[in-house]
Amino acid sequence: MKTLVGKALVDFLRQVRRPEMDLVFILQDVEDPVNVGAAFRIGDACEVRQIILTGVSPVPPHPTIAGIGRGTHRRIEWSYTKFASDAITTLKSQGYTSYAIEIASGAQPYYAVTYPEKVCLIVGNEYHGVTRRTLDACDAAIFLPMYGKIESLNVHVALGIAAYHALHSRAQW
Repeated sequence: MKTLVGKALVDFLRQVRRPEMDLVFILQDVEDPVNVGAAFRIGDACEVRQIILTGVSPVPPHPTIAGIGRGTHRRIEWSYTKFASDAITTLKSQGYTSYAIEIASGAQPYYAVTYPEKVCLIVGNEYHGVTRRTLDACDAAIFLPMYGKIESLNVHVALGIAAYHALHSRAQW
């Protein structure tokens, strides 16, 4: 085995077909620009339709977002709105099903959900999580089981795991 680079890498990646899914991320009050930049990079990797930043989330052009995201904020459609719940309501009217990534009552493990064709994943503040107002607007909550002493993963890590799982749960290999 050897690491693929250049044309060999491009050719290899082209043979893997992206599963059919319309995916949107909402970052509700995510304060750390590192998490925002990483969400843009994950969004690029998953070919999300849009990233919606809300509340106190920093927005491009922020140098940390640009650096961590490797400039992906220039390729991905993004917008800002004050309240995540307003963005969720708009997306619902467009046929999206919204999932808060949050340990909440009634939440299902991320791997136990059958995801529809249009999915919106919502992550919340690094310390306080997804607000009650935002949770009330969501269709459901999903969580990532934690087996150690720490109760959560970094926001962008949880988003990446859930996004890739949702996307590939619809794959037909």
